[in-house]
Amino acid sequence: MKKLIAAIALLTAAPAWAEDKMTVLLDWFVNPDHGPIIVAQENGYFADEGLEVEIVPPADPSAPPRLVAAGQADLAVSYQPQLHLQIHEGLPLKRVGTLVATPLNCLLVLEDGPIKSLADLRGKKIGFSVAGVEEAILTTLLSQHDIGLDEIELINVNFSLSPSLMANQVDAVIGAFRNFELNQMDIEGVAGRCFYIEEEGIPSYDELIYVANPDTMDADMIARFLAATEKATQYIVNNPEKSWEIFAATSPELQDELNARAWVDTLPRFALRPAGFDAGRYARFEQFLKDSGMIDSLNPVSEIAIDVTAQ
Repeated sequence: MKKLIAAIALLTAAPAWAEDKMTVLLDWFVNPDHGPIIVAQENGYFADEGLEVEIVPPADPSAPPRLVAAGQADLAVSYQPQLHLQIHEGLPLKRVGTLVATPLNCLLVLEDGPIKSLADLRGKKIGFSVAGVEEAILTTLLSQHDIGLDEIELINVNFSLSPSLMANQVDAVIGAFRNFELNQMDIEGVAGRCFYIEEEGIPSYDELIYVANPDTMDADMIARFLAATEKATQYIVNNPEKSWEIFAATSPELQDELNARAWVDTLPRFALRPAGFDAGRYARFEQFLKDSGMIDSLNPVSEIAIDVTAQ
């Protein structure tokens, strides 16, 4: 009888099931863009889905998609525009979820500077940090005012976008995130102005997405991850101040005015349905890249993005 009681005690003490482990690589250091991931972790939503999630900021921001393609992580936070190009490069990647469902990128200028309209960019210096998609975006923005790329000077400022603008090293920067750089400049007492690219002829797109290797991914595990982040997004929308407290409490580095402002500005841009996607949006951006000369052929949407919950 004692042995039976001991056996029952061991069974009841053991967990009902082991949590599935997965690794998620971020696109950059933890910031408000990653709110649903962090809140899902802190509120126990991943655990509720039977997941043990390791969240890893990258040493090299360009590396996460390639690491996922190589099978060294389950998911990476990446960017829709880059995904199109990476697939054409032959990387085995697909979009499996959305984190931030609107563009954040903008062309940023000084509010009291010489650029009052895009037509004023002729002969000016434009800073950038990532070559490729930014050039395609600039070509489209400028062409509406009959300005060619050869009529401006492109300067690689690395990741010093707003500092180079505030120091008057450039007249504008492309690739600035409207939820960060605008706030950063305002805090430093310099007013900035964004030209929102989706209002200037660029097809709208999902700024931040989750990508996976379709050949090795566990669709069920990813679906559970997305269910947890969807629940976290709903919590954030319903409890913006409390969710900020939860998020900021995870690191002293997050507890400053810039991140607090960025949290407010990012909140309405989180994907409310992270698993779902607009196929037309992906088709339009693929066509945009082809028209811009960035790619030579068109991939069908099924090779770019999928809904893992429908698999």
